[in-house]
Amino acid sequence: MTRTWFVTGASRGMGRELVEQALERGDRVAATLRRPEQLDDLMARFGDRLWVRALDVTDTTRLHAVVDEAFATHERIDVVVSNAGYGVFATAEDLTGAQIDQMIATNLTGSIHLARAVLPQLRAQGGGLLMQMSSMGGQLTFPGFSLYHVTKWGIEGFFDALAAEVEPFGIRTTLVEPGMVRTGFFDAATRVPVSAPYRGGPADQAPIPVDQMPDSQENTVAAIIRAAESANPPRRLALGTDAWQLMTGTLRQRLADIEAQRDNAATADIQHAVTRH
Repeated sequence: MTRTWFVTGASRGMGRELVEQALERGDRVAATLRRPEQLDDLMARFGDRLWVRALDVTDTTRLHAVVDEAFATHERIDVVVSNAGYGVFATAEDLTGAQIDQMIATNLTGSIHLARAVLPQLRAQGGGLLMQMSSMGGQLTFPGFSLYHVTKWGIEGFFDALAAEVEPFGIRTTLVEPGMVRTGFFDAATRVPVSAPYRGGPADQAPIPVDQMPDSQENTVAAIIRAAESANPPRRLALGTDAWQLMTGTLRQRLADIEAQRDNAATADIQHAVTRH
């Protein structure tokens, strides 16, 4: 079945790969990115099946206008993929206020505004699928990547609540949680030098070199497309053996830590008398 996709952050990495694979399948794509000329080669190959608009997701007014135009131009948009985002490697203390504000505005707030913009459109057409690019970093953490984790843990909580709200309208949601994949994301990430107090510590470890990461972008995107085609897309889509292993291990340990607190947790219940001194 031919589908129409709406994709943000289509300039590089998995966003561009998704646009290209969807077009090669015969689908239509409405793609947004800050510099539309980066998709000129795909426009030349696929013609009017590719609709492109400039968009910085931190510009909320522009975001709503582009979403409205995309839905008005296309008979139906089946899948919305919220992919815009970037990374900053830095200890929490070494981050600047501007870096914090900009990343949250792009990765987290921008994703929330996009979801809010497309929901009325999806509801009006009788449903659709909203896919949010997250990461295994939405379930576990690495030193020196705290700000990125803020945005991914935040968007995971948002979508957990959102999923139940919108399913009655035929709108499904999927959080895509890849592991390490060789993409332009790591090349473009900002790396803040570690300050003196943190040198030699856990955060003072070089990120995994991109050339040592698995070159699995094509397979990862193909798996995203398969999930979008399925009759029952999962709320969370773990992609990569590393993601599955690290997330399941982390979640098992987190559950074990909480289970060990059962008796102490009960002491906060109202039936327990409190002795005051």
